[in-house]
Amino acid sequence: MVRKAAKVELKTELKAVSTRKPNMREAILAAAEELFSTYGFNAVSVRDIAQAAGANPGSVTYHFKTKDGLLLEIYRRHCGPMNRRRSELLAAARRVRDLQDRLEAIVRAYVLPAFTSGSDLAGGGTRFTRLRAIMSAEGNEVVRKIIAQTFDDTSHAFVDAIHESLPHIPRTDLVWRSHFLLGALYYTLVTPERVSRLSRGSADGTDAGHAIEELVRSTVASLQAAPLDQAPARRKTLVPAKGER
Repeated sequence: MVRKAAKVELKTELKAVSTRKPNMREAILAAAEELFSTYGFNAVSVRDIAQAAGANPGSVTYHFKTKDGLLLEIYRRHCGPMNRRRSELLAAARRVRDLQDRLEAIVRAYVLPAFTSGSDLAGGGTRFTRLRAIMSAEGNEVVRKIIAQTFDDTSHAFVDAIHESLPHIPRTDLVWRSHFLLGALYYTLVTPERVSRLSRGSADGTDAGHAIEELVRSTVASLQAAPLDQAPARRKTLVPAKGER
């Protein structure tokens, strides 16, 4: 009878532990994401994350092994759903017959999932976008590998699709222009108030629908610009010599 009671008690305790672990895991992830998005990856320690999550450092290493593993999991949980949605929209965009409409659909397929989500996980969210911008700027080798591992396949697919729609423009030029789109996307999501301020209130920087359309239109226009080697040469303004003035 005592043995049976002990088994029940152990089973109850194990169940309680298994219930607690996901909560602690989520608390650690949330704390790390907040700290990384505020201070960067290099400046934050495992101890800092544990303290912010109300955990001990051993809990962080138990769930994620290392700080690198923790950052990788943050990217996976956000970017997995975002990349899947982008791939779905890209597949649909590639079926559009009109080349102009197809190009717009391809760009929209890239932009839309970063804005639209039912939660902060499914589309990136402002905090994660801020984190991505800071991670990209830090130049940490670990961070670079995680970003490449998370995004390169999807990014190649989009550049290839754009190149199919604009075959007369070298792929290298399109890589540059797609790169500029990423920067615009970061800035639009992280500092929407700047649009409101500079427009003196006539535009609402937090209007996601308007932001998406402006990004799509401006990106399509830049993608369609003449290739760099075919663009008209700029006239050089010569400063006249002293005696020629």
